[in-house]
Amino acid sequence: MIRRLCLSILMLPLVCICLANSAKADDSDVERVKVYHRKGRFGGWPANHGIWSWNDEILVGFSAGHHQDLGGEKHNINREMPEEHLLARSKDGGRTWAIENPAEKGVLLGTKGMRHGTVPPGYTEAEPIEGPGGIDFTHPDFAMTCRMSDVNSGTSRFYYSYDRGHSWKGPFQLPLFDQPGIAARTDYIVDGQRECMLFLTASKSNGREGRPICARTVDGGKSWNLVSLIGPEPKGYAIMPSTVKLASRELLTTVRRLEEGEKKRTWIEAWKSSDNGQSWTFLNEPVPDTGEGNPPHLIKLADGRLCLTYARRAKPFGMYARLSNDGGKSWGEPIILRDDGGGRDIGYPRSVQRSDGTVVTIYYFWDEATGPERYIEASLWKPGS
Repeated sequence: MIRRLCLSILMLPLVCICLANSAKADDSDVERVKVYHRKGRFGGWPANHGIWSWNDEILVGFSAGHHQDLGGEKHNINREMPEEHLLARSKDGGRTWAIENPAEKGVLLGTKGMRHGTVPPGYTEAEPIEGPGGIDFTHPDFAMTCRMSDVNSGTSRFYYSYDRGHSWKGPFQLPLFDQPGIAARTDYIVDGQRECMLFLTASKSNGREGRPICARTVDGGKSWNLVSLIGPEPKGYAIMPSTVKLASRELLTTVRRLEEGEKKRTWIEAWKSSDNGQSWTFLNEPVPDTGEGNPPHLIKLADGRLCLTYARRAKPFGMYARLSNDGGKSWGEPIILRDDGGGRDIGYPRSVQRSDGTVVTIYYFWDEATGPERYIEASLWKPGS
């Protein structure tokens, strides 16, 4: 069995000690596969792009820049060099991967307002246009990705595909929903042929990031309307929601949180809606401490349990998961996927479940044994009973 961390109430003062001394999961528990690892390159941030699956065919997006040693407090990417937005595809449930570049087919998939690098030479991203309407969100080979131009007071756009991401239509403009700005990542729930819900991050009233919101289209993407704001405006930020549908009108979203004061705190919190996103109630904190902060990814397993994957940006730096068998009311102890990270520049996971029950969790990582480059990796693991 994958080893779990000791987090009983009586041992809360020893949490840091338990984390530091936790043994790694046995190799038989977790199969690790390199998705993208290139000498001198930086692979990062799958959570900013998205993941999609069709049975055992998996597609995930990520950024590919150039490695530069900027020390332990920064992303080690050369901001003066081109950053490509790539896709990795597996047709065997995550065991082998092929890299695809949508730019070679004329679609850049979100390079406006790049934060970490420059647009590849010779490419220009088209300006977003009004949504086309009539999108069939239930198409068997459908995929959609939502991207932002800025984490603060910027605009966002979306693209969609009917052929499992081999070709894309877009970019199409997302509205501001009467907010100072919208920072979109890919988090959506299909409700019908022309109906879809997006979960986005809006800028706060001061123009800084951010707070989560829920939006909906009922006309196939021609118009999008604000459904609700999720939670009060924080002093710090509440960003990068990851959402699942529990029942016909029940939703659960997990959110990356940060507050600063005498002591900085980062965690993941959960909010529940019983009226299909119209209103939200705070539920709990599935992960009370994520080190320097990292986004969650929440999926619903085939057996009905919830699976939350995330990174811990504090020693021991690593990738973890937690399970819930009661719709998020309570969470099991953390499951260690790996805890040998070389530093804080890791994480941003996306996960899917294969037809045989295996969970495939994809993230960016680095470790001293492999070398300084940040790479994209998949951990294949069984969530157990």
